[in-house]
Amino acid sequence: MKSVYLDNGATSFPKAPGVAESMIYYINNVGCNINRGAYDTSYEAENVVFETRELICKLFNFDKPENVIFTKNITESLNILIKGLIKKGDHVIVSSMEHNAVMRPINSLVKKGVEFSRVMCDEFGRLKSEDIKKYIKENTKAVIMTHASNVCGTVLDLEEVGKICRERNIKFIIDSAQTAGFLDLDYKKLGADAVAFTGHKGLLGPQGIGGFIINDNLVSEMESLIEGGTGSLSEYELQPDYMPDKFEAGTLNIPGIYGLNAALKYLNKEGLEAIRQKELYLVKHFLEKINNIEGIRLVGKNDIKDRTGVVSIDFKNHDNAEISYRLYKEFGIKTRCGLHCAPSAHKTLKTFPNGTVRFSFSHFNTVGEVNYTVDSIMRCLK
Repeated sequence: MKSVYLDNGATSFPKAPGVAESMIYYINNVGCNINRGAYDTSYEAENVVFETRELICKLFNFDKPENVIFTKNITESLNILIKGLIKKGDHVIVSSMEHNAVMRPINSLVKKGVEFSRVMCDEFGRLKSEDIKKYIKENTKAVIMTHASNVCGTVLDLEEVGKICRERNIKFIIDSAQTAGFLDLDYKKLGADAVAFTGHKGLLGPQGIGGFIINDNLVSEMESLIEGGTGSLSEYELQPDYMPDKFEAGTLNIPGIYGLNAALKYLNKEGLEAIRQKELYLVKHFLEKINNIEGIRLVGKNDIKDRTGVVSIDFKNHDNAEISYRLYKEFGIKTRCGLHCAPSAHKTLKTFPNGTVRFSFSHFNTVGEVNYTVDSIMRCLK
């Protein structure tokens, strides 16, 4: 039986060429920590970590490598940003397409005197940026938004959101989980104060490595969420206030950073434009094929404009979980069924509480795999 991986919205597979080899090299030949040892392998690791910060800067058109912070994933990044900035009495604005990586930290802060407003998107997941202005209050501290839906793939126009935030002196934090490595994310054009990223999705790196980029103005307003050893100022029992040490307490996932380093070099070599065009070509082909199938509802946009490689389907006359199970069990096609940790998005798209079957493509997929998937869907519906 064939094996077709269409769950790249959760984590990419396969990883970029060289990722595994780079991680194995570190474990077998380097193995040490950074900022602690005065010997050659420690210096080598420090150089790779710094180079990876520079590669992240290049990816996001960002200017300060020391303000690239590594975490274990984007969820940790968003928690650090949200809980380090938002305090009692503050007001936050989000979209109705947010993942629980944003909504759960914010809702936990509601218990501590924080309030938030949810700007509704339309049934295709599109945001009208002007609507944000209706929700701005005197105590609005930040706008925190996903760049694209992990449910239907719709891209939100965050450049316009950034302009509004700059005009009103409101902090702007972006969740790039579904767009980093796919879209050209220009930090300067987006007008963000911080952009959170993860290594294991579009960046084609391993699990367990993520981070965020952050400007100095936001750094000065934030508290550290996690504090501890950094290898610097060890004579003091207070967390260093300079970057990146302020937000990088404890040992980093250096094997993960080595893997991310290789993945970012692969993205530079291939080019985001080529990767994006390949994925969108596959999505367009998939959309054209499924449009002719009765008994399914495409969730979200029906074209490839302003979207990622994520496509969700609601099977009208069948249980979505059963279809997802049969696609794997009978045809070897790996999808994801359910609410995708984004109940607010599913309510917006009118697919709550049943959820959808999500097909998320990578540029490593082929037209043949798309055709096989469509044929398998049709056989499940007979």
